[in-house]
Amino acid sequence: MIYLNYIKKYLFHFIAAIIFIITLGSCGIWDPADARKVSPNADERVRKNLEEGKGFTLMGGKDKKGSGSYQFATSNPMWRATLELLDFLPLANVDYAGGIVTTDWYNEGASSAESLKITVRFLSNSIRADGLKIIVHKKKCDVAAKCSVKKVSSALESELKVAILKKAASLDRSDTEKNKNFRPKKQ
Repeated sequence: MIYLNYIKKYLFHFIAAIIFIITLGSCGIWDPADARKVSPNADERVRKNLEEGKGFTLMGGKDKKGSGSYQFATSNPMWRATLELLDFLPLANVDYAGGIVTTDWYNEGASSAESLKITVRFLSNSIRADGLKIIVHKKKCDVAAKCSVKKVSSALESELKVAILKKAASLDRSDTEKNKNFRPKKQ
């Protein structure tokens, strides 16, 4: 029994030493870089290493357009116009990154059995009619509290779209005028 434990102990050390030697052998021989052959510019070294397969980038590196630059909700006139026009409604979901604004169920009090829910999806940051999709849902409840929800196509969708586009164009014009005064003059 003692002999068996002795063999297991040395077998474990032997296998660990083999793995260690193989790991060290894969490192290769250290090759110091010649300063005359290596560019002092870090971007050139990174590009060369990536071309040679000696490195990697996270999330596509700098070459992706739009990476690292974020547009905030306050700079998007479509987003601001939508929030200003729907400010009288309770909002259930507002996600700028996902490009969606969803209101909560709302009724004006005249008919307590009917409620509306409005969803605005942003398909583009530019002020265009096809950059916006508006969906209206109508919920009808009977006396027994059984409710049915249906997507409705009504004039409300087109009226909201036109109102949002007009308001966004107005906000964009005022932003342009404001920014024109702060631009440095070219010499």
